[in-house]
Amino acid sequence: MTMHPVVSKQDWTAARLDLLAKEKAFTRARDALSAARRALPWEKVETDYVFAGENGPVRLSELFAGRSQLIIQHFMFGADWKAGCPHCSFWMDNYEGIVVHLNHRDVSLAAVSRAPIERLLAYRKRMAWSFTWVSSLGNSFNADFAVSFTPEQIAAGTNNYNFGTQHAGMSEAPGLSVFAKDDGGIFRTYSTYSRGLDMLNGAYHLLDLVPKGRDEDDGVDWLRRHDEYEKIA
Repeated sequence: MTMHPVVSKQDWTAARLDLLAKEKAFTRARDALSAARRALPWEKVETDYVFAGENGPVRLSELFAGRSQLIIQHFMFGADWKAGCPHCSFWMDNYEGIVVHLNHRDVSLAAVSRAPIERLLAYRKRMAWSFTWVSSLGNSFNADFAVSFTPEQIAAGTNNYNFGTQHAGMSEAPGLSVFAKDDGGIFRTYSTYSRGLDMLNGAYHLLDLVPKGRDEDDGVDWLRRHDEYEKIA
């Protein structure tokens, strides 16, 4: 671990107060950004997509489960993959246990992936998760929200990701989309991709507090699915 200066309590408190002022400025800026996010115009969703669910076909409108707001995690689990993405799994670990709180604020949460529903449910059981998970294998949802790409798109360089600001590195990419529903229909209110997902990972926020931080200067090869860590020598 990199050595740090060691100072008196008085000097440490002074340094901490200086950082506190910066944290307060960041909090105010974050509040303003959150308000701007909520003020975005809405995009009407013209298709009530039909997914394969645990108990049969389920429409996008039904994923709201009687609530007016819906969060969908675009979970990387390709149609022919044997297991879900370990990085997406890391994010979903952060969500498990909080859905009940979201529900009580008029919000439902679901994950959507292209793998067959049987494989999604088996993986959910393995991970001991309980959130709603549906398969988009039979519809264009993943393509329409730019999180799945064909080999032809990748070869042609048209695998546009994160609103066209970058190209996806593989056939599946992560993201999160927010929807609202009222008598006028279903609307997309927000989507985020790539590093925009960082703010949703509580484990990363905790790691940002400790001296070593995320300790990922050499990449994220340390990350495993939560049931695989004991297998590391």
